[in-house]
Amino acid sequence: MIKVTLKGNEVREFESGLPAFEICKQISMGLYRAACAAEIDGKVCDLRTVIDKDCSLNILTFNDEGGKKAFWHTTAHVMAQAIKRLYPDVKLAIGPAIDNGFYYDLDSAHPFTPEDLVKIEAEMKKIVKENIPLKRFELPPEQALAKVGADGEIYKEELIREHAGKGEPISFYEQAEFYDLCAGPHLMTTGPIKAFKLTSIAGAYWRGDEKNKMLVRIYGISFPKNAELEDYLTRLEEAKKRDHRKLGKELGLFEIMEEGPGFPFFLPNGMILKNTLIDYWRQIHTREGYVEISTPIMLNRQLWETSGHWDHYKENMYTTVIDDTDFAIKPMNCPGGMLVYKSSLHSYRDLPIRMGELGLVHRHEKSGALHGLMRVRCFTQDDAHIFMTPEQITDEIKGVVRLIDEVYSLFGFKYHVELSTKPENSIGSDEDWELATDGLKKALEELELPYVINEGDGAFYGPKIDFHLEDSLGRTWQCGTIQLDFQLPMRFEAEYIGADGERHRPIMIHRVVFGSIERFIGILIEHFGGAFPMWLAPEQVRILPISERLLEQARDVKQQLMQAGLRVTLDDRNEKIGYKIREAQLQKIPYMLVIGDKEIENNTVSVRSRKDGDLGAVPLTQFIEEAKTEIETKAL
Repeated sequence: MIKVTLKGNEVREFESGLPAFEICKQISMGLYRAACAAEIDGKVCDLRTVIDKDCSLNILTFNDEGGKKAFWHTTAHVMAQAIKRLYPDVKLAIGPAIDNGFYYDLDSAHPFTPEDLVKIEAEMKKIVKENIPLKRFELPPEQALAKVGADGEIYKEELIREHAGKGEPISFYEQAEFYDLCAGPHLMTTGPIKAFKLTSIAGAYWRGDEKNKMLVRIYGISFPKNAELEDYLTRLEEAKKRDHRKLGKELGLFEIMEEGPGFPFFLPNGMILKNTLIDYWRQIHTREGYVEISTPIMLNRQLWETSGHWDHYKENMYTTVIDDTDFAIKPMNCPGGMLVYKSSLHSYRDLPIRMGELGLVHRHEKSGALHGLMRVRCFTQDDAHIFMTPEQITDEIKGVVRLIDEVYSLFGFKYHVELSTKPENSIGSDEDWELATDGLKKALEELELPYVINEGDGAFYGPKIDFHLEDSLGRTWQCGTIQLDFQLPMRFEAEYIGADGERHRPIMIHRVVFGSIERFIGILIEHFGGAFPMWLAPEQVRILPISERLLEQARDVKQQLMQAGLRVTLDDRNEKIGYKIREAQLQKIPYMLVIGDKEIENNTVSVRSRKDGDLGAVPLTQFIEEAKTEIETKAL
């Protein structure tokens, strides 16, 4: 008998040698019917995995991340099987689960169209109805190569050759006549995939390399229940309406032009939005004791070698030569911040020093990865670097967490936290990494903030806390981050004079709240669907006179609103009032003030709210005071 620790730390005994699904049946048949995968000692595995020693076991359903990935990965195999049935000459590349569904990359002479997706879905339904068992098998590398080679699967051959040198067996999964090179895990059978949709066709270079062949990529999504699929597709349609690229153009916020792919142009309305966010950033950072600096956009190679970026990040940097010296446009603000810190001698009494910078950084992104404001080649990072003593670590991290929480709550975002640990390409000692990681953990635990460990995803110089916010459509975005760094102060030989009169090395926090201001604006556009709260709206009020003869009075109203600090425009076109109101609604203006003879006579304005419609006539002074209160409180 073996002891198995189940969810909730319940320990039960089972016969040794049972697969996880048999243990699941003994726990609960209801759980077995919903099971997608197993987590054994923290590793996500097949339900077929045999358990022959004491362990912890968590049965994963579609509601769990690991279960969802297994479900979607299996659906990718079902799609590939359907494609091979319909188009036998297609060569398969890779077909993983991703954050929202799955895709498969194909090499095909057949040009796939949306009509083909309908045919593939019909064949997938047959495969699901057949309830085909998925079976895992292994072959030695030579036999694996012979098998895929005989079927002309050239991309699978390449993948096998890469692993052949390790001498380890190659893992496959088969379902009826179809098989695929795969490590799993997968569902037990194709039957549970009750609802699915192939959502789009795109191009993708093999292995993401522009030098390789362009393949066809088919995306899809699947769920255990049809109602879940319908809900997802509804949200997808809503997301299309809220696409920040579409709304950015319609609302005059930004443009991405062919003269600068990945380099956004901000238009007048977009600059108002951007500057309003920056003003808010400066307000809260001044309150929290930050000082603001600005560092050059381009610095020499020696600096980037000292920081480690030349060795660890050079492929993402834009470089040039000035006076026979290599220079790089900064991809990050931190090395410049280090030079500012070192420009004067500091005492322990000066610490912590909280140093903020709204720095424009440039990073080379592949053209295929560019996406509106979400993935660009230059952006403004709302950086801050905090220099402190070891004793100040926990309090400073807690202060940053509270600040980030305040900002996200203001915009109505929920969020979750991940702690990312030491990556393979790290620099520095294990002792420093352990101390830094423990410092982050302690702060989160003292704040009683739940978090998950993201193994191996830290920055090369230190562990980090990432904040993943959830928007109004339930999508998550990684924005805020807190990185603890022992390495950069050491590399730059930064010092402070301690209470003992000796020189000591400060510890450094890198942190952002918005992350990239450009990306945060993209998220806000989609979160609010372009209907920004009044304090953020580029145009807060639009005045709509009923006729041209009232323009003089309308201009007087506009002047009073502008003197009160409101962002206001006057629609002086000779158009019907209904047309003007519809235009203002499409432009998502928070308030419209309709002015007619009655309003002039009573010294009032007729107020229409973007959200609540006609609010009736009120004195202009009352509207101004209520509007100013709404702006000052930053009401949603």
